Amino acid sequence: MNRIKNLLLLVFVLQFVELKSLFAHPMPNSLVVLNIHEKHISGEIQLPLSELQSAIGMGVNDNSNRLIERLGDSFRSYLLKHIRPKTFDGKPWNVVLGNMNLVEIKSRLTGDYKELNVEFSMTPPPFYDLRNFYFDYDVILHQVASHKILVSIKQDWQQGIVSEDSTYQEVGVISMDVPTGKIFPFQISLQQGSAWKGFKNMVSLGIRHIADGTDHTLFLLTLLLPAMLLVEDKKWGKFSGIKSSVLNLLKIVTAFTIGHSLTLILGTIQWLSFPSKPIEVLIAVTILISAFHAFRPIYPKKEIFIAASFGLIHGLAFSETLTNLQLSVKQLVMSIFGFNIGIELMQLFIILLVFPILILLSKTSYYKLIRQIGAVLMMILAFAWLIERIQEKPNFITQFLN
Repeated sequence: MNRIKNLLLLVFVLQFVELKSLFAHPMPNSLVVLNIHEKHISGEIQLPLSELQSAIGMGVNDNSNRLIERLGDSFRSYLLKHIRPKTFDGKPWNVVLGNMNLVEIKSRLTGDYKELNVEFSMTPPPFYDLRNFYFDYDVILHQVASHKILVSIKQDWQQGIVSEDSTYQEVGVISMDVPTGKIFPFQISLQQGSAWKGFKNMVSLGIRHIADGTDHTLFLLTLLLPAMLLVEDKKWGKFSGIKSSVLNLLKIVTAFTIGHSLTLILGTIQWLSFPSKPIEVLIAVTILISAFHAFRPIYPKKEIFIAASFGLIHGLAFSETLTNLQLSVKQLVMSIFGFNIGIELMQLFIILLVFPILILLSKTSYYKLIRQIGAVLMMILAFAWLIERIQEKPNFITQFLN
């Protein structure tokens, strides 16, 4: 009896894993990823070359050298014939294909395989709702009856869906109707979102950005370590008093906020643009400098200006989150505002949680040792982040921290 139960459990687990893997990995299925914008839909199609080869009768998988260069125009013509979005009353949408690239994927689970990835955009006729339409799509499927097309949404700002990773919201599967042998247009009917829902998600995204960003959190903690102390003979001295400590903290945090808010706005609207690697390296440098200052004052009475300049650097990193969302002007303004509010709420939470404890500790004789140990630990972490970002590979310290 136990063997039968175990066997049934195994079958159930295998079926569940198969179902999960269907959406987790496109091989040998196609994957269509949609981004819902205010007036159009963009996305990407991921086509396994082995299946595409069977559909078009050309050896694209067997001979993939310079594939896009050789057959790019043929692919575009073929895809436009088999991507036919339309309104519920049959009016066609405009489809434009973008960049194509060939991806070779090595996997122990599914084996090595190749994919053709194609960017595209779809625009409905004027005055038609882009959240409700027929997605008449049969690339590969029109010739390979066993093929499946997984349709997912990566971004839908009005629904509060903005994914920074590969986690998509599944919409459904396009497949051949076995009883009739036909491929029916796939109906997409998305819930009507709202600006409020999009704004709330941006606030949550800002909160998560600080909560998940260990470097930003520890940088903030490093700023707090000496914020309540006086400078005496070029060294950190005694507790400056509650009123003085709170005022000093407010000045530092306000300066940092103004700095990162400015570059968050300028970076998001792309008036300022810098490669991400130098920015990440500079963030590690700001943590390192702040840690040295927490150990021994190196810029006394200039904390406000330093915090503002460091904020400018951190703001450029924050803006990376919003730059690729292709939002309308209204959505972009609300996103910047909401994202910044989320950042500030999380920073305020950390300050309210930690700063009172640091004030109490700073009144004791043990705080000098606590501060110095904290500063040294921050130095080590900053050096580890610096090395990781220069070499572009993790080390044992950053791996342990993650």
